[in-house]
Amino acid sequence: MLDVVIIGSGPAGLCAAIYARRAGLSAVTIEKSPMSGGQILNTYEVDNYPGLPGSNGFDMGMKFREHADKLGCEFMTASVLEIRRDCAQEAELRAASMEEGCGGTKDSFAVETDEGLLHARAVVAATGASHAKLNIPGEEAFAGRGVSYCATCDGAFFRGKTTAVIGGGDVAVEDAIFLARACRKVYLIHRRDELRAARILQDQVMSLPNVEILWDTVAEEIAGEESVKSLALKNVKTGGKKRLDVDGVFVAVGIVPESGLFRTLADCDEKGYVIADEDTVTSLPGFFAAGDIRTKKLRQIITAAADGANAITSVQEYLLNFKLKSQ
Repeated sequence: MLDVVIIGSGPAGLCAAIYARRAGLSAVTIEKSPMSGGQILNTYEVDNYPGLPGSNGFDMGMKFREHADKLGCEFMTASVLEIRRDCAQEAELRAASMEEGCGGTKDSFAVETDEGLLHARAVVAATGASHAKLNIPGEEAFAGRGVSYCATCDGAFFRGKTTAVIGGGDVAVEDAIFLARACRKVYLIHRRDELRAARILQDQVMSLPNVEILWDTVAEEIAGEESVKSLALKNVKTGGKKRLDVDGVFVAVGIVPESGLFRTLADCDEKGYVIADEDTVTSLPGFFAAGDIRTKKLRQIITAAADGANAITSVQEYLLNFKLKSQ
């Protein structure tokens, strides 16, 4: 019986693993991808992490994992299939659990993966979020053939070409800045008349001669043959439509929480984020939500890392209180 299973190894999961190890908890961190780091692996430059300005996102992710490995944190590469209250083995494990002071297994968890079953007294969900989609004609058909959700991953394929970035937040503007270094022309397409990105990013993108911002505009269709050739656009204020010739389309319109496994376990908001405050405590005792998956105002590397630390602090309090009640 583990003290805690951590699901996901982005900044929140890795920080949780580090803090769990330092706290002397028995823990396993599950990661479905072959490489830890989460979304920061696809971030070209991280300029807002204290003490490490201008860091490469991939390198930062590797440093987080190296820290965890150095401490001896245990990792498991697997996909989680189901999480449930661990009542089935209560009779079999009760004696051992009582001896350990946890008071039985009825309040523990069974975490089923494609690599086997784990039993833990607590679970930290740190699965992060994935890229939101436009859900317009051509988006799915041309995915990987001109449609991308990661400029730092695929931008090199469009050197000297014309690309479009759709969105108006930090990620969209960062993508446009990154692409402008190699592309002949970059269009930044935003449905409103002002960007939501940080002012320093806005100033930077607006100073680039090969970036053109199309305000009050939405994409209605992505077209092409073997690969992307054009975008069908509509002005939301005038209703005017036009077709824009582009070689690539980079979608940066937000993120969607990877919370499908947890929506029957704990309360979530209307967007699917697990409801939890800074202490990461959810509506289900023993289940904690850290990082981009939980309700919060700011989703950044630094806040995800903080969530990982807070999650383990809350796990420790939960396990201690549970032990005291069972005595």
